[in-house]
Amino acid sequence: MTTFPYPRRLARQFASFFGVGLAAAVAHYGLLVMLVEGGFASPVPATLAGYIAGGLVSYALNRTHTYRSSRPHREATWRFALVALVGFLLTWLFMHAFVEWLGAPYIPAQLVTTGIVMLWSFVAHKAWTFA
Repeated sequence: MTTFPYPRRLARQFASFFGVGLAAAVAHYGLLVMLVEGGFASPVPATLAGYIAGGLVSYALNRTHTYRSSRPHREATWRFALVALVGFLLTWLFMHAFVEWLGAPYIPAQLVTTGIVMLWSFVAHKAWTFA
């Protein structure tokens, strides 16, 4: 019976991506909650600030731990930034829809938004940024 290493490698890569995502989420959600609960910003701008903080953590850890990319920083950085920009816009769109239009509490809205953006980011980074 032949085994295919690709599904295992993909599972390991996604697990690493998820772990890095947890570290990035600490930065993202920490800043989000601090800004909202401290009265410094409403949920949508606060989550966008958190997204940027989490993105900085994500780039550093994903480059070295998840994708083990040898792509030069000057090339990987702009690709990462472009994928992150789409993620930023998706974050704004979904958080705005959930919180402003539907009146959802910001933490559950952010959890759903994070799931959507995480799937987008994993596929885009694997296929393009760090390929």
